[in-house]
Amino acid sequence: MKMIKRQAQAGFTLIELMIVVAIIGILAAVAIPAYSDYTAKAKAANAIASVESLKTAVAMCAQEAGGVLTTCDTNSDGVPAFTSTKEVTSASVTDGVITLTFAAGIGTGIDGSTIIFTPRLRANDTTMRWTIVSNATNTAVKTAIEKNSVAS
Repeated sequence: MKMIKRQAQAGFTLIELMIVVAIIGILAAVAIPAYSDYTAKAKAANAIASVESLKTAVAMCAQEAGGVLTTCDTNSDGVPAFTSTKEVTSASVTDGVITLTFAAGIGTGIDGSTIIFTPRLRANDTTMRWTIVSNATNTAVKTAIEKNSVAS
């Protein structure tokens, strides 16, 4: 009588493969939105950093004008013109108020939106503080942008 030798199983069964694919799908469903918010916040932070030179120029203009901001405009009183970056298409200064416009490709709810930096000088205060408001609809980015705003 011949003995039938049974071969050992090699590789994955179909059900094991389906379980692995399902787990990867669940992880991707959670990770991709979190990663998208993270990258959008990083791009927004880079955009905000790109206007620091304008904020410094407005502070200098205000100091030289005795706290009056009405002459602190783009291309006047030491406030330079802004050169666009990958994240920011434009930034302008009018009466000390800086308006930044995001470029396209930053992220959902951010493309083309604006951030407005309004300088605040309180009586007998030597530090200029900024009120920051954005019309971005991406909640994570808007929260990250406005968390550094000071009370009016």
